[in-house]
Amino acid sequence: MDLKQLTYFLEIIKEKNITKAAEKLHIAQPHLSQQLKLLEDELNTQLIQRTTRKFQITESGKLLQKRSEQMINLLETTIKELKDINEGITGTLSVGTISAKSDTLLLKKISEFHKAYPNVNFIIKECNTIQILELLKIGLIEIGIVRTPFNSNEVESIHLPSEPMIAVYCGDTYNYHNNSIKISELEDKPLLISSKFKNMLFEACEKYNFEPRILCEINDARSLLLWASSGMGIAIVPKDWIDISKNINLKYNEINEPSLVTRSEIIWTKDKYLSSVAKHFLDEFCR
Repeated sequence: MDLKQLTYFLEIIKEKNITKAAEKLHIAQPHLSQQLKLLEDELNTQLIQRTTRKFQITESGKLLQKRSEQMINLLETTIKELKDINEGITGTLSVGTISAKSDTLLLKKISEFHKAYPNVNFIIKECNTIQILELLKIGLIEIGIVRTPFNSNEVESIHLPSEPMIAVYCGDTYNYHNNSIKISELEDKPLLISSKFKNMLFEACEKYNFEPRILCEINDARSLLLWASSGMGIAIVPKDWIDISKNINLKYNEINEPSLVTRSEIIWTKDKYLSSVAKHFLDEFCR
């Protein structure tokens, strides 16, 4: 088993088809099939169940997929470390980010960083906080931008400014005249919420002796705001989420409740190599 075979194997998994994978790798399909069989024979296990109608990765295949990604990433990290030493600030920075920040804060910071370090390229993975923590753990990204609350003792972090939660709704559906509203004004209203903030909302409402009416849980920020724009309910989201919906007919009011506050953090893994590019990016980010 070598890195080339593992690369072939990952491409087959990605394409879910040996012929398509062979085309992407620019090799003959019989050769790729032979390499997969050699890998299975060497490991004495079936990695992929394949028939004319079905392509399914086995449990052994899933484990090898995970380990292959880690090994290839370790090799890439090693090469990156050597380049940092020999060439200075060049290379690629991988960042995982929650969706709201990729459209606003991260874009601004990367634009500024690019002016100072034009030879640095970027890979941006947009996903949720739990996925970002996992990507950091296995080394597929160096830096993450996540939203509190989250549980991890394995990361270092830089706190970003706090964001109040807001009530977002279709402009023609509700009439809140003040800039802020009391949480009690949400009683009996159909609410749209991300599961990440559900417990926070329930605890806040409990203090005022009512249980919120959750119409729908939607974890994608854009989808949540689109549902709100349809008039189906009121979305309860961090204030900076409104920045990703400028072309949607929405109004919002801050919720006047101290416990309904969240913030974003920049995180990276403790006691793990951080490239010079990543270190400079963190320095620039905090200016």
